[in-house]
Amino acid sequence: MKHYLHLTIALLLLSACSDSSSDISSRTPKGNPNAAVVITEYADLQCPACSAAHKSITAPLLEKYGNSIALVHMHFPLRSIHRYALDASEASECAADQGKFWEFVDIAFENQKDLSLDVLDAWAEELNLDLAAFGKCMKSHAKRDTVLADYEMGRKAEVAGTPSFFVNDKKVDTGFDSISAAVDAELARLTQRL
Repeated sequence: MKHYLHLTIALLLLSACSDSSSDISSRTPKGNPNAAVVITEYADLQCPACSAAHKSITAPLLEKYGNSIALVHMHFPLRSIHRYALDASEASECAADQGKFWEFVDIAFENQKDLSLDVLDAWAEELNLDLAAFGKCMKSHAKRDTVLADYEMGRKAEVAGTPSFFVNDKKVDTGFDSISAAVDAELARLTQRL
């Protein structure tokens, strides 16, 4: 009987560890999730420079490199200057639970000037999300730890502002040309190893 009790406790602990409310795997990278070259962007959904970079850097990088790269979005809400940044990041993670992370990010950057608590529900409705599940996720702040974990990773990586880009964990200057050059160098390095 004691053995079954230990087994039951272990299973409960394992299921708690796989709770989607704290699982960042629901946020799939754009491009090829298995790519050897990973571009990591630390961004704030209320940051005007991040919105501009979304259009002028990340979209062209994905167009140029396609499945040769994986683009990973990491949250870095600048709460001291952007009132709704944390809420928007949490909302994007709630959307990720329903397979719509990138769609939510796209809407947030496209409509950034309208960002408020009220509009987050409207964006969820526009994406045809299960509004009850989205609302429950938002009210519970189930994704706050995920967002703040990204933020802490950024602090450890010495992110000083947004957007900040890394290519295979090496910080690069923000700009299409500098990131593209870093990607090209990584692809060449990886090709030489073969």
